[in-house]
Amino acid sequence: MVKDEPTIRSDIENYIDRKGGTYPSWYVGIAEDARDRLFKDHNVDEQNGSWIYRNAASRTIAERIEQYFVNQLGTRGRPGVGSDATRSVYAYKTTDNTNQQTHAESRK
Repeated sequence: MVKDEPTIRSDIENYIDRKGGTYPSWYVGIAEDARDRLFKDHNVDEQNGSWIYRNAASRTIAERIEQYFVNQLGTRGRPGVGSDATRSVYAYKTTDNTNQQTHAESRK
């Protein structure tokens, strides 16, 4: 389900607040397929990890949300990565087992 920008920002902020940790202990990114990025590329534990994703109406909106979290709230992330089809915004709490590399870096 596609949500608007303020709703996505609020959903992710509220989730981070509920799950705990400081913003720098979280990673926020954008992807075409958020589940694939979370569980395959970033190695987030689907059952026990803290993660969330939301679908935006456009890449532009997804990028603005990502930049807000990374540049204003201080989460980890690498804005500007993705394709024209990128619409999902995801966040996860980093752990010793998660991989914070970008998609291109993780495929090297």
